[in-house]
Amino acid sequence: MCGICGIVAVPEKIGINDSSAIEKMMQAMFHRGPDGKGVFRSDGILLGHQRLAVIDIEHGKQPMYSADKRFALVFNGEIYNYLELRQSLTQSGIVFSTFSDTEVLLQLLIKEGKHALNKLNGMFAFFFVDTFTGKWLAARDHFGVKPFYYANVNGKFIFASEIKALLKHPEIQAEVNQQGIGQYLTFQFLLGQQTLFANINKLEPAHFIEGELSGAQVPARYWDLDFTVNEQVSEQLLHEKLTSLLEDSVKLQLRSDVPLGTYLSGGLDSSAVTAIAAGYLDAPIKSFTGKFTEYHGFDESEYADDVARYCGANCQHIEPSQKDFITDFNQIIYMLDEPVAGPGVFPQYRVSAEAAKQVKVILGGQGGDEIFGGYARYLVGYLEQALKGAIFETQEEGKHLVSLESIVPNLPLLKQYVPMLNQFWKEGLFESMDKRYFRLTNRAPDIQSLLSNDTLALLDQYHPFSQFESIFNGANTHSYINKMTNFDLQTLLPALLQVEDRVSMAVSLESRVPLLDKRIAELVASVPPGMKFKGGKTKALLKEVLKNKVPQNVLARKDKMGFPVPLAQWSLQGPVAEFIQDVFSSQRARQRGIFSQSALQNIGRLGGVGARQLWGMLCLEMWHQIYIDS
Repeated sequence: MCGICGIVAVPEKIGINDSSAIEKMMQAMFHRGPDGKGVFRSDGILLGHQRLAVIDIEHGKQPMYSADKRFALVFNGEIYNYLELRQSLTQSGIVFSTFSDTEVLLQLLIKEGKHALNKLNGMFAFFFVDTFTGKWLAARDHFGVKPFYYANVNGKFIFASEIKALLKHPEIQAEVNQQGIGQYLTFQFLLGQQTLFANINKLEPAHFIEGELSGAQVPARYWDLDFTVNEQVSEQLLHEKLTSLLEDSVKLQLRSDVPLGTYLSGGLDSSAVTAIAAGYLDAPIKSFTGKFTEYHGFDESEYADDVARYCGANCQHIEPSQKDFITDFNQIIYMLDEPVAGPGVFPQYRVSAEAAKQVKVILGGQGGDEIFGGYARYLVGYLEQALKGAIFETQEEGKHLVSLESIVPNLPLLKQYVPMLNQFWKEGLFESMDKRYFRLTNRAPDIQSLLSNDTLALLDQYHPFSQFESIFNGANTHSYINKMTNFDLQTLLPALLQVEDRVSMAVSLESRVPLLDKRIAELVASVPPGMKFKGGKTKALLKEVLKNKVPQNVLARKDKMGFPVPLAQWSLQGPVAEFIQDVFSSQRARQRGIFSQSALQNIGRLGGVGARQLWGMLCLEMWHQIYIDS
């Protein structure tokens, strides 16, 4: 796990400022790789690398280049199937000088170029260049676990693992992307390649970009999920295949030359990863869970403890405080580069910081909700579909996936989501699938009363539904559950993985996500929807194969939490309330013009504002202060 950066242009455009900038860019990402650094220089090419040593600690240094220095590579991540790839390359006559996955990737790229992407199982972002021809290739992994940002400036292609590193280059300025503000207020993440910074893009998951010293081509996709259903598969065979893939993915991701552990929330996904991992280790695995005990409904550590006892793990509890929130908040926003997702990033950061004191690699359960259908809003969507089908006798998916009779036993999951149901059913009932799911993901209505007239005009000018619709209806499927999960895989998941990457790398901890194995995703995409979302039961398929791997009370949970934070309660009184008041009462915040003056004046008395909305406001304001004002 590392930080990579680079500057590429025709030789006459590379000057002394670029040589100085590459060092500053690396220093800005020191946290990503404190174990070593390196720079590669060639005509028109500057590559930088900060290393977190995990595999072949002694010899895996980067930038790595071929013996004749023709080919050079900077790489961030892990190739989990590197031993299998190495064996195949050795059989073809290639001789290796290290035992690192970096050298395997280098040799595979030399041999096969962009076609090597189809053989990789891992999390990765890399830049590979042929110094003789000046041709280069950059790519990002299938789900976007590892980041890759870039800017085209004055004939230079400049890239880095984090935006803060790009901003160290004197020719890149921190300017606000107004359309990005509109997207953030709508979804609390950005669609496509946009960032909140004007003229700075992100390479999307499962995409590559090629170029020469004179410039870059348009990014292209190298992998996508195929939702063609395998109607012939039996449930027994499917369960056997999925069990085998889950076990193999965890086993591959346990490859490490340094101590490792797991995140363990007590939810199904992290419990599954911890339990499977524990079965492959001789000593009890170290696991880490966060909790808040001040208020009811913010502590699921009893489930984490049950899992730990069940599989013999050593579970450690971390309880972040209001003081921690105030101490950490600015650092979290700085590390994120741009705000995304919800307040769960705060306890994630705290848990990662504690875990980093004992392990260098950590496995988590990220991705399970998106692949297996775990969000409550999927059930909300199907509850409406079942009502629509019963009333109008419609069959939008070819046949009824979920009937009213079958969905009833699973509806208690929605008990804590009654406010969302009230909002969801206010208007547009029984509209098309895309319009209804847009309403389930659109956060703008929850915050509109807090926005200034200028910001409301911006939202009117920006029409997010058209871009939403193209993604939602882009998959080769008529299935509602497949459309919903595919949208989340392409949009929400990369945002959550941005959080996963930043909070772990901020403390020099490598985070791995075994459920995000492309083989698992491909198998589940081919499963008949009725089997995957049987009776509207979230994660029906995953729960079936985990019956003998995790405690029964974890399988039967109906109180999905998702690392909740008592931010709404903290905001009413006490040190966090005072901190929030200070942020929004500042002259900069009042002159910003994003939120209405009445909202800023009454921020401590906005009882109707939930933690998610308050977090979105707070993050956006502090992001401006850290990155734009300064």
